[in-house]
Amino acid sequence: MELFVPHTHDSADSIDDAMEASIEGIRALKISLFVLLGTTVLQFMVVLFSSSVALLADTIHNFSDALTAVPLWIAFILGRKAASRRYTFGFGRAEDLAGLFIVGVVALSAVVAGWQSVDRLIHPQPLQNLGWVMAAGLIGFAGNEAVAMYRIRVGRRIGSAALVADGVHARTDGFTSLAVVLGALGVMLGFPLADPIVGLLISVAIMVLLWGTVRSIGHRLMDGIEPDLVSRAAEALEGTPGVLGVQRLQLRWSGHRLHGTAIVLVEDGSLSSAQDVLDQAGHRLRHALPKLDDLVLSPGRRA
Repeated sequence: MELFVPHTHDSADSIDDAMEASIEGIRALKISLFVLLGTTVLQFMVVLFSSSVALLADTIHNFSDALTAVPLWIAFILGRKAASRRYTFGFGRAEDLAGLFIVGVVALSAVVAGWQSVDRLIHPQPLQNLGWVMAAGLIGFAGNEAVAMYRIRVGRRIGSAALVADGVHARTDGFTSLAVVLGALGVMLGFPLADPIVGLLISVAIMVLLWGTVRSIGHRLMDGIEPDLVSRAAEALEGTPGVLGVQRLQLRWSGHRLHGTAIVLVEDGSLSSAQDVLDQAGHRLRHALPKLDDLVLSPGRRA
């Protein structure tokens, strides 16, 4: 399952500055957009003189994958805006909304591809230029896998669940492109219905694999946080000299940046010494969680 729903955050390879992270995210979207559009154009040219419905399904999906870069691009730009009186946490959640849009586009493309496949099962048509169909499928796999690896790597580095989701989308496209090759082989071996059947299987597979992405985006929208991040934050706070315990710890994602609040129990002493302990605890926490932007630390009270 890690292949299709990879872990979103990589603490060993992080970008601390929010602006730099957004710039790298936009760069990844630009590059992958043009790669996928080029792949789609090549595949569509083959569709025109082959009549392959499986390749058509794959081409539609690749085109939708390219288009999903646009709302995510806009979301990264919005995320760089400063917080306002109405949006006091900033605009980072635009990334998660873009992730929902991506899920919707993927689901719609699967429905369109499935409808085309069913129609071809009912009204079969002969296929031509099967060698070109297979070549187009391999091109689709190569283009999508390259984009998937790039998007997922950048998404993990900057902490963007939406960009990782877009990378997963591209990866599923790559494997459906390989399915097109299998369909063409089936036709060459004397089974003409292999092409629409593969197209239908592509649609079903997309919907099944989409569930993991839906869960990832849903967790973000519900302020879900990875337990590993909470454990690392608690260890950083509890390991600070002068901290006796952590009474409350809350973390949430806003786009690809973290916001946190914590109440820590500190040793008895002056207000200045307590503040020194909180400052040191905050420094340790930011070191443990490089993507942490906003942090509110408060001293707790003994029961």
